[in-house]
Amino acid sequence: MEIIHLSAECYPIAKVGGLGDVVGALPKYQNKLGHVAKVVMPAYETKFFRENEFESVYDGWGKLGFQHFSVRIFREKTNKLGFDLYLVHIAGFTDRPNVYGYADDTERFLAFQIGVLDWMAQWEHKPDVIHCHDHHTGLVPFMTAHCNKYRHLNQIPTILTIHNAQYQGQFGWDKLNYLPPFDLWKAGQLDWKGAINPLASAIKCCWRITTVSPSYLEEISYRANGLEALFARERGKSVGILNGIDNEVWNPTADAMLEKQFAVRTVDNGKKANKQALCDVFNLDASKPLFTFIGRLVDEKGADLLPEIFNNALWQHKGEINILVLGSGDPQVEGRLFQLKDAFPGNYNAYIGYNEQLSHQIYAGADFLLMPSRVEPCGLNQMYALRYGTIPIVRRIGGLKDTVVDIGDGGFGICHDQTSAWDVGHAIGRAMELYNDKKKMKEIRKFMMNIDHSWDKAAQEYINLYQI
Repeated sequence: MEIIHLSAECYPIAKVGGLGDVVGALPKYQNKLGHVAKVVMPAYETKFFRENEFESVYDGWGKLGFQHFSVRIFREKTNKLGFDLYLVHIAGFTDRPNVYGYADDTERFLAFQIGVLDWMAQWEHKPDVIHCHDHHTGLVPFMTAHCNKYRHLNQIPTILTIHNAQYQGQFGWDKLNYLPPFDLWKAGQLDWKGAINPLASAIKCCWRITTVSPSYLEEISYRANGLEALFARERGKSVGILNGIDNEVWNPTADAMLEKQFAVRTVDNGKKANKQALCDVFNLDASKPLFTFIGRLVDEKGADLLPEIFNNALWQHKGEINILVLGSGDPQVEGRLFQLKDAFPGNYNAYIGYNEQLSHQIYAGADFLLMPSRVEPCGLNQMYALRYGTIPIVRRIGGLKDTVVDIGDGGFGICHDQTSAWDVGHAIGRAMELYNDKKKMKEIRKFMMNIDHSWDKAAQEYINLYQI
């Protein structure tokens, strides 16, 4: 089976969040099952694109309304990622350093989707599945089903995976002419509440829908940023498949980014060495429990509450707790988190930005990971934490609910029900009690590290879904 994954992100080429991790791992595991999975994504101006070997496999021109654009598609020559990688270079659109955040993102991702379909329309064969990830590729199911120039592609099954329904890519009807010609009677397949909505269109037009956890599939029936009724209507073709993690990348026994590698039997010494290295760099006390937050500093992650949560915890457990933050996002939240450094020197620090190596080191050295999310379709950070023996403190929502069981229920994590400063503060107090029970901490760490959240099971579930 030949599977084409279309995505705006893929680790290690370009990653903003969990989407990049998923698309960087799932195809590799599908290939291990004997299939041919390929990734097609925009060619951003990234270090990976500059420093690796590519060959050109397609040159053409696309059309966006009255604007023509050049398309060149490159294939990575060595298959170093475990799957075929194709980067779509569109002058003026993809040749930028960032994935998102530009005023013309609508045009950028439309050009990408049109360029890809123009290329595929020339193939002598047809792939078995086109797997679209989030709204950035959400108009592909509509275009293959209804646009005149892609009519011969309309029998290729299209799968949509929703990584986060909060982001939908809406734009106005004044840009309808950007799409290749189609029967205007089909325009309703693009519409949701008076706008062209790529995610809504994909939900209507794709053959199957997946969410990245079973619980998130339930949640979007009542919390989907305006798409609740549409999800209810299309529930019959929807399934929740829990994401996995790439055990080759996230493996404490072989992780070159760590100060000291460790296995289940050596977890105590391994975490101690990695914690000490972190504390030396960030002026923290390695004898104290280390709490951390890793991720985007945005409201859906509960990040707006972090300054209050941390301030309260540092006062309540004065001198007995360490907190380290790694993340970026809302400038106001960044500023407030940075200011706490002056108020609590020696017990608190923050790295504002993105640092892949540091994230690995924190997972390995921290005692607890905080995830007070308001929205968490799947979450991968808690799975990374489990793999590295770091106890997750999570809100019961989405994939967090599916992957973390509270210690009070015989599990291995600490759970709370609301995203509030009080709930998280109470959870931190429970964590402090657990930290002081050294025997129980050791038992939980060893149990967590043996939990299998690899992609093997999920990759097979997707293969089963494709066979429709």
